[in-house]
Amino acid sequence: MNALKDKIALITGGTSGIGAATAKRFHEEGATVIVTGSSKASVEAAHKAMPYVEAIASDAGDPKAAKALVDHIKEKYGRLNILFVNAGIGKIAPLSAADEAHFDELFRVNVRGPYFLLKYAAPAMTDGGSIILTSSMGALKGMPGLSVYSATKAALRSFGLSLAAELAPRRIRVNTITPGPINTPIAGKMGLSPEQIAGFGQMVANGPLGRPGEPEEIAAAALYYASDESKFTTGTELRVDGGISVV
Repeated sequence: MNALKDKIALITGGTSGIGAATAKRFHEEGATVIVTGSSKASVEAAHKAMPYVEAIASDAGDPKAAKALVDHIKEKYGRLNILFVNAGIGKIAPLSAADEAHFDELFRVNVRGPYFLLKYAAPAMTDGGSIILTSSMGALKGMPGLSVYSATKAALRSFGLSLAAELAPRRIRVNTITPGPINTPIAGKMGLSPEQIAGFGQMVANGPLGRPGEPEEIAAAALYYASDESKFTTGTELRVDGGISVV
């Protein structure tokens, strides 16, 4: 259980759900783990639940906050080996109801902030490091009400391809995890109507495996990308969605 021994890992959106499960797994594999949360309350809860990580409140959509976060890591740890860009929000809005505020909020948190975090973090990363991006099945499969959200996640997939090529001279691997329906708190924050919840549940039930995924199953995928087991893997996408997007 030393796949990440002596590695410094940053996980954004790491106080709950996929991020917290990954923080636990990375810690078990020997990494020093830093996680971010969007609020003081989420960070305090993470401190209690995961005393083995450093939890920091950081606005995932603010480039200045991203720079401050990276500066802190450089000052305290001197380097960064693994970056898991996992923070994000999801909200439902059909085309007829979507407004500029909805569009701007999702692109701010899911695209703008992550892009500038990548900009500031890349120079701090060790050669041979690993960057992991969390996309979504929504970037692959058309679903009503998710046009803006899905576009933000498609942007992250695109970043994964472009940056894999750009950072290859330093042997920094850039890969994307594309989860399907996962049992995480975000599902309850998306503003789904009872009809949408029922439809979503039916889609999951009709999927090849007939169930939602668990955060630990995404953490296992993240561990592969973070470890040297994937040292010949970059620019790829691992779909952990129970086969829903393809079968």
